[in-house]
Amino acid sequence: MTTLPGSPPAGGSELGADTMDLLRFATIGSVDDGKSTLIGRLLFDTRQLFDDQLTAIETASERRGLGEVDLSFVTDGLRAEREQGITIDVAYRYAATPHRKFVIADCPGHIQYTRNMATGASTADLALVLVDATSGLREQSRRHICIAALLGVDQLVVCANKMDLVGWDRSAYQRIADDMDALAHRLGISSCTIIPISALNGDNVVTRSDAAPWYDGPTVLDALESAQAGGWAAQHGASRGSGARLPVQWVLRQPGGGRSYAGMVNGGPFRVGDPVVVLPQGAHTSVRAIETADGPLQRAEVGLSVSLRLADHLDVSRGDLIAAAVDAPEVTDTFEATVCWFKDSPLRVGDRLRIKHTTRVTPVVVEGVTGTFDVNKLRIAEAGELRENDIGIVKLRTATPLAVDHYEADRITGSFVLIDEQTFATIAAGMVGPPRLHD
Repeated sequence: MTTLPGSPPAGGSELGADTMDLLRFATIGSVDDGKSTLIGRLLFDTRQLFDDQLTAIETASERRGLGEVDLSFVTDGLRAEREQGITIDVAYRYAATPHRKFVIADCPGHIQYTRNMATGASTADLALVLVDATSGLREQSRRHICIAALLGVDQLVVCANKMDLVGWDRSAYQRIADDMDALAHRLGISSCTIIPISALNGDNVVTRSDAAPWYDGPTVLDALESAQAGGWAAQHGASRGSGARLPVQWVLRQPGGGRSYAGMVNGGPFRVGDPVVVLPQGAHTSVRAIETADGPLQRAEVGLSVSLRLADHLDVSRGDLIAAAVDAPEVTDTFEATVCWFKDSPLRVGDRLRIKHTTRVTPVVVEGVTGTFDVNKLRIAEAGELRENDIGIVKLRTATPLAVDHYEADRITGSFVLIDEQTFATIAAGMVGPPRLHD
């Protein structure tokens, strides 16, 4: 029978029946830095795993000839992941403590799966960064942190992992802390907590360890429970400067005539009677009614899926945007953007692709490549093309105008993906506007 060191037995009663709020976080960092093991440890030590899950993990560990239970198997559910000992796809897990609910995205570290990491971080409130204390902050970890920051994640909990392998040497921890402080400042990250841990043994993960008497900060669980949380859309819409927006997903025909327009509210609330504008055509009207599956509302909050009835009969289709008439998005067919390029062939001026922005898909041409973001030197370097996993600044021209906000103002109307016209594969994630770096 395999054994698991350093933890109390699992199988206790389920925690978190009454929770205060929800935190979405993504684990990021280079390959083999211990992301999956840390999540497995968190779930095990907070007794979130059922007996049949533990049995499956023990069986998989024995099959690979391991003498101890491999906690990374908690999230690495694909057979290829367990056979190779790596994370390939984003694994989502859900957990709760008496203080908070968690949605956890365990992201892959391999460079060829950077697109999957971007997917996992795109809806996160916080990034849980794993750094191997034996090797320090590597280039792929820097790339992950830069992508997370560009995606609007401004809270980091950094785990200096495998501290047991360096004898809990404080200088190894301090090197990581110094590198992270400089990186976080340059990227404008508001909160960065660095914690020395051993995910394998559970030191400073859920319970405080005596192995590092020089460290008096929080455990990983303490940091996650005290981080800023809340609705993702609410945090990255109204609080960042945009007004109410509703990308039209469906046009609903109503019994007796008339239409309503369904989608998810972001940026700010809609109220009955509010003046609005339908974009890109620019037609002005007001909200006559707000409807949901549970009945009508006078006010629709951010993050709520609703259908809006408008006061006037307008030609509104899927892909259009209903926005507050005050501070409406810019309507343009040419804009500068920050792009994370995932395809193995480079992006060059003149390339023709498709862009998906909110609910609209339209052809797009690359009119210019301004430069690439150097994740090691933290500066924009001149470049004429983007290679696989580059982060760069490009100028795009679309076949039909789009209603866009700068990504820092609204993560919904400020984001898009680029699609290959032949294969229909997603080959880039984009954010409207250039990256903003701090001196």
